[in-house]
Amino acid sequence: MAANRLRSALSIFALTALVAASAYHEQIMAQVSAVTINKIEQPFTEGDIALADPHAGAVTVPSAPDAWGGPRTGNEATLSDRVVNYEIDATLDPVRHTVEGKQKLTWRNRSNVEVRSVYLHLYMNAFESSNSTFFTEARHNQMGFRSDVGTKEGEWGHIELRKVSQGGAKVSWSFVHPDNGPETDHTVVRFDLPVPVAAGASTVLDIDFLTQLPRVVARTGYFGSFHLVAQWFPKIGVLELPGERGATAPRWNVHEHHQQSEFYADFGNYDIRITAPKDYTVGATGELQGAPVEKDGKLTHHYVQGDVHDFAWTADNRTAKPIKDTWSGPGSAQVAITVLYPPEMKASADTALVAAKDSLAYFSRTLGPYPYKTLTIVVPPHNAAEAGGMEYPTFFTVEGNTHTDEGTLDKYMTEFVTIHEFGHGYFYGILASNEQEEPMLDEGLNEYWNHRMLRERKQDIHVSTRFMKAIGITPTVKGFDLERTASPREEPADPLGQNAYDRLQGVGPVYVRTATMMRDLEERVGKENMERAFKEYYRRWKFRHPSTADLRETLAEVTGQREAVEQVFAQQVYATGKVDDRVDRFSSEEVLPQVGTEQVQGKWVELNKEAVEKRIDAERKAWEKANPKAKEGTGPFPFRTSVTLRRRGVPVPQTILVKFADGTSETVKWDNQERWARFSWVRPAKAVSVELDPQRMHYLDVSKLDDSRTLKANSDASRRWTGDLSAFVSILLSLIANV
Repeated sequence: MAANRLRSALSIFALTALVAASAYHEQIMAQVSAVTINKIEQPFTEGDIALADPHAGAVTVPSAPDAWGGPRTGNEATLSDRVVNYEIDATLDPVRHTVEGKQKLTWRNRSNVEVRSVYLHLYMNAFESSNSTFFTEARHNQMGFRSDVGTKEGEWGHIELRKVSQGGAKVSWSFVHPDNGPETDHTVVRFDLPVPVAAGASTVLDIDFLTQLPRVVARTGYFGSFHLVAQWFPKIGVLELPGERGATAPRWNVHEHHQQSEFYADFGNYDIRITAPKDYTVGATGELQGAPVEKDGKLTHHYVQGDVHDFAWTADNRTAKPIKDTWSGPGSAQVAITVLYPPEMKASADTALVAAKDSLAYFSRTLGPYPYKTLTIVVPPHNAAEAGGMEYPTFFTVEGNTHTDEGTLDKYMTEFVTIHEFGHGYFYGILASNEQEEPMLDEGLNEYWNHRMLRERKQDIHVSTRFMKAIGITPTVKGFDLERTASPREEPADPLGQNAYDRLQGVGPVYVRTATMMRDLEERVGKENMERAFKEYYRRWKFRHPSTADLRETLAEVTGQREAVEQVFAQQVYATGKVDDRVDRFSSEEVLPQVGTEQVQGKWVELNKEAVEKRIDAERKAWEKANPKAKEGTGPFPFRTSVTLRRRGVPVPQTILVKFADGTSETVKWDNQERWARFSWVRPAKAVSVELDPQRMHYLDVSKLDDSRTLKANSDASRRWTGDLSAFVSILLSLIANV
């Protein structure tokens, strides 16, 4: 999901970096204008089991210790507490771009109540017409999706239920609208079971279906012979129990397919047979079970993967010879890596392989060992960018570029999207947070961890094209600086804990503002404490669907800095707090003798203006004679320095550094709820500068330009930007002269 968003942000950054005025553009934020339709609705209820609130967001109450079966110790028979088992025979028709499926779904009722109806997602129906929830939101909110590829005549997709039975008995079904979307949305279906499922029991559903793939749109589809088959089968929703993600009674969590949301499902086992023409190369989630079996000019590929919550695959007859490699690390089995790519994208394939191995090492070391035995990477062809930059368990797609020269944006984008999509394998995949209701736990935390990895590698972002690099223009930016620049800071509209689809500014801030917030929190609690806390979060909640409150509690407990963690979550996750502290006034004046009376040797003597001036002049001359090499800003009289700070946002702990002409300094703390503060000192030397947040702990601050002042004009910055602009203009003139 990262590629188009990052390219837009980097393009803006590259442009401003080449213009002298960019130093003054810090307060310009990338905000998306959108219109949210406010509706007053009640949660959908069916029988005795309610459905999740349509507008549910970040959970505030921690989950129970035994939620989702309790922490996984590694001694269990399976990595996860498996709830579902999917057995699917799927046949691809690459001409009609359809998948015919026969599915055997086994589902276990974890609750202590009888279940008479179950709910399933039919995600592909989001693309059946402009009347789905997905496309209706796109119109109402005036938002495109990523590259905003339009769907033309003959390019729609859908999933058709042809037969549903339970134990041989026909199952009646109907479309429902848990989020009160349009009646024409068909992305959620209810099965009314002939035989209820008793508490703790399991049932088997046999489902015949036909999926018509759309032209690549929103993470799935085809272009030419290329097929990314994702969200392609009937997928059962999650029955949450009391104590899990804030639930107080059993409830079905099964949202419609919104334009800005992704997915959430139970862990289970997938046993999938994919039949495609034998000249098609197939790749998929999980482990291939032996050599494909040939029949009638087709090959059937058998994949199995346990302890995942989704399954995706690809098929293409233009795929070059796959790149294969392995990776090994402490605590992990040997991982077989496969990169699938069209011939023109060989450069991206090579780059992605290296980035994937680096990611395996970093995430395994900083969070926990990678638990699976395979990793499949898909590079989409030209005109299939909507299939790129998407994650599925043990399987993800990246951005395709024909060239990935060192020091260029294309190289960086291929690397970063690989790191980002691999990282989803942890936050979306293994931790398995609810991406619809709590996208911060996946997109936001993953973005943060990605940039930690770049920072550890000391890897800046190169924003040059091949042409710019050839003519010597090679601007770079640090990762967290870019995240800050792209974050809405002046007027953030949505709490980071808001769900993915009820957002005024779109889902973009979930990535960049969360990464910036977590970076700021790390500055407060310490890098080592933060990493220990995230390791514990992974250990405690892997394969268990943690909530925002579970993250908050883990961070507070492990860092030992509950007050800091709870303040940040209260301000930024559960609310929308602007951070805006600034230096309002700064002065440093000599403390000189004043007119008036004073007592000298028991007598009162009056000093008039003339007498005062004579005394000042005499003391200055005497001091200069005695101190011929004194520094500027020192003298016979002390200086009173005063700093006034203003706060126009939420309180954050601040440090103020004042430097003096004699090389000394004063450091003070401002850590209270007040809207302003004033600090003053009387010292032998004049103040030179004052800086708020000298360690740059608060990247969420609206502007860093008002964090510092000097008493003497400093033109270094303007000279630097003018020099850069002059150099750029000189290069352009040289090019024109040589054309």
